[in-house]
Amino acid sequence: MNPIIATLQEHNVSDEKVHELFQAFTQNPMMAMALVQQLGIPPEKLQALMGLVMTQPQLIKEAAASLGIADGELEKAKQQYKNQ
Repeated sequence: MNPIIATLQEHNVSDEKVHELFQAFTQNPMMAMALVQQLGIPPEKLQALMGLVMTQPQLIKEAAASLGIADGELEKAKQQYKNQ
């Protein structure tokens, strides 16, 4: 299982919320970051998760693919994030 999704599920984040989070990421990456902070994940786990994402960004693509989110949506989000 993807470590991003596994960490979220480990902290009792529902599948629906996980999907909602990744959908938000494709629409507004900054909003998704705010949503992550509202999930009640302890700061040390959240920091480890962010470190994992920063060092292995392909994990976002893998997690999104497992949730049925198209590559095109991720590329759009990536461009949006770069432009902010």
